[in-house]
Amino acid sequence: MADIVSKYKTIKSKSDGNYKDKGSKFYAFAYPVTTEEEIKEIQAMLRKEYYDARHHVFAWRLGADKKRFRASDDGEPSNSSGPPILGQIQSFDLTNILIVVIRYFGGTKLGIPGLINAYKTSAKEAIVNSEVIEKEVENYYLIEFSYEQMNSVMKLIKDYNIFQSNQKFDLNCSLNIKINIADSESIIQVFKKINGVKINYIKTV
Repeated sequence: MADIVSKYKTIKSKSDGNYKDKGSKFYAFAYPVTTEEEIKEIQAMLRKEYYDARHHVFAWRLGADKKRFRASDDGEPSNSSGPPILGQIQSFDLTNILIVVIRYFGGTKLGIPGLINAYKTSAKEAIVNSEVIEKEVENYYLIEFSYEQMNSVMKLIKDYNIFQSNQKFDLNCSLNIKINIADSESIIQVFKKINGVKINYIKTV
């Protein structure tokens, strides 16, 4: 059985970088993301804002296991732009990140080596200008229980110091919790020992 990846590195918030060569301007934007839907929304926003740019080159990587990724040259020569951006993401060992580099053509072709350097450098600038953080991989659950079970449920949440949100306390109660993936299985088994408690897995982030 493979070891569980319980931590990963990403960026704390949006950052940017830029690079110029022979009149061409490269604007790099890095974003922390967790889903492809987020990525598409950001790309649509940037295309609307920078509608007059010739190229919107990008690369992203998702998941603590770093197995989901994509790079696009967006009209630049094959492998001259998207892969160098992805290479920087890999070099800094980051995931759950999107980097888009927008190019305004300056009239002079840079050649393949020039393009690789430009996209690599601008992407690196965006990463260097960001705050790299380490995050825990967490499982999110919805817990449903009766009012009579509330004390037992809340005692476990306090004992294990579990983050909770979206509390609903009525005859039928519910709340959301998140637990580090390395501890999830053992803690969920403890909750299941409370008769009648329902636990629904939501997602892993």
